Amino acid sequence: MAQTIQERCETKGLRMTGQRRVIAAVLEDSDDHPDVEELYARAAARDSAISIATVYRTVKLFEEAGILDKLEFGDGRARYEDAERDHHDHLIDMNSGEVIEFVDPEIEALQERIAEKLGYRLIGHRLELYGVPIKK
Repeated sequence: MAQTIQERCETKGLRMTGQRRVIAAVLEDSDDHPDVEELYARAAARDSAISIATVYRTVKLFEEAGILDKLEFGDGRARYEDAERDHHDHLIDMNSGEVIEFVDPEIEALQERIAEKLGYRLIGHRLELYGVPIKK
């Protein structure tokens, strides 16, 4: 079974304070791509003593340790997700800011073929599509 964010932090030797544990739990419970402000609101709802500065420091620490991935979708907000989530790509709705996760086997195969054609073995990628809804 995959380790939790908290377990991975402990494995990497990070000191896990009570507030860091709360932030890790909030991240584990998130199925979206929260920014620091959203993480702070969720964490403060669980522990009112948590400051926004603590959330900023903690996400920076988790990112530097490879626990979190920082995502920037061109809206000026850094968002975060678990670095060990199953692979997926993103479609960003430019009107609402909604981030839609998807996996498409054809895109995955095409990327592999392109890398191979250029003489490479693909070891990873990040795909972000930006769009607006088609009016129906």
